[in-house]
Amino acid sequence: MAEAHQAVAFQFTVTPDGIDLHLSHEALRQVYLSGLSHDLSRLFGGFLPVGPAGFMVVVVSYMSYNKFKQLDPSLGLMARLGHYVPISKYMSTDSQRVVGGVLVGTGVWVTIIMIMRNVLKSLLSWHGWMEARHGTMSWSTKLWLVLVKIFSGRKPMLYSFQNSLPRLPVPPIKDTCRRYLESVRPLMDDEQFHRMKGLAEDFEKNLGPRLQWYLKLKSWWASNYVSDWWEEYIYLRGRGPIMVNSNYYAMDFLYVFPTSIQAARAGNAIHAIMLYRRRLDRAQIKPLMLLHTIPMCSAQYERVFNTTRVPGVETDTLQHVNESKHIVVYHKGRYFKVWMFYDGRLLLPREIEQQMERILADQSEPLPGEEKLAALTAGERWGQHNTAGDGGGGGVC
Repeated sequence: MAEAHQAVAFQFTVTPDGIDLHLSHEALRQVYLSGLSHDLSRLFGGFLPVGPAGFMVVVVSYMSYNKFKQLDPSLGLMARLGHYVPISKYMSTDSQRVVGGVLVGTGVWVTIIMIMRNVLKSLLSWHGWMEARHGTMSWSTKLWLVLVKIFSGRKPMLYSFQNSLPRLPVPPIKDTCRRYLESVRPLMDDEQFHRMKGLAEDFEKNLGPRLQWYLKLKSWWASNYVSDWWEEYIYLRGRGPIMVNSNYYAMDFLYVFPTSIQAARAGNAIHAIMLYRRRLDRAQIKPLMLLHTIPMCSAQYERVFNTTRVPGVETDTLQHVNESKHIVVYHKGRYFKVWMFYDGRLLLPREIEQQMERILADQSEPLPGEEKLAALTAGERWGQHNTAGDGGGGGVC
């Protein structure tokens, strides 16, 4: 609970007279920083719903209409833009008009994108489809799904919907207090619950509105008012063991055994994973969509690879590398750095298999402290200066 208080830069204590609040200027700073945490490379989230091909269609159609119809839909804007292009022996007056047409067409293209994004964001803010009985669908829901499908574009990329997803709404204080009392009722006797109910009513009338104002301010600035706090104070500051609680793993085959050679299976699995990472880097993976229409957030996909959790005494930190050319293989207490590319080309499964065979044949002893290093993630993190981090999909056992 103390960590949660620090998360919002609020400090309050429960006294016999009610709740005493101490507010620092750090609150506004945290609200400001929460809106700057997004990666600028995802600012446009692809070209939803008009892709690069749509850009060419808009520009060419605009200029063709102007040329053959002898009309200027821009009301002279194209000519004015072309006028400011310096004339040289390489650029004639017609070339100026072409440049002006490209600029105006680009503006039209960007305008179409912004309009369709905002319309899609308004459509996704409607949640009436969630209230429908399972197996049935009203005409309003069907019409809504058709509109969402239209404004989603033909071939959306992985991050195409990021700027069209609605913001997480801040629940009313009354509903928050009601749900809290419902959750703690089975854990308290009548006397304790009566006291907690009084504190909740006092919070709802006095302290709650002030905190609610700061929370709404953050929700207007950040796309999700709780995700950064959850990551920092629940995930990274959690002192429990990393193993089982946070780590994930994958297997190559479950019911099919194409070969019993360990190195061959590892080579095929690693190559397939690297191909998936290539598609992920190029945002060529189709975003997860409910009912094949309603998009889900794809922000966490970026951390599947090239991301590690660096341990700390009080809190861990996430380190992300934009471009990584190797993987780490753990075998018999030893860590091996294996390069995945040669002369800019991804290694073939057979070439990776040869690397695995060399590791399996290596009879060297682990370095001092290397063999038991991974065991540190299985223990409590508080009070320890652990040196083992939580890998982001870069290791193979």
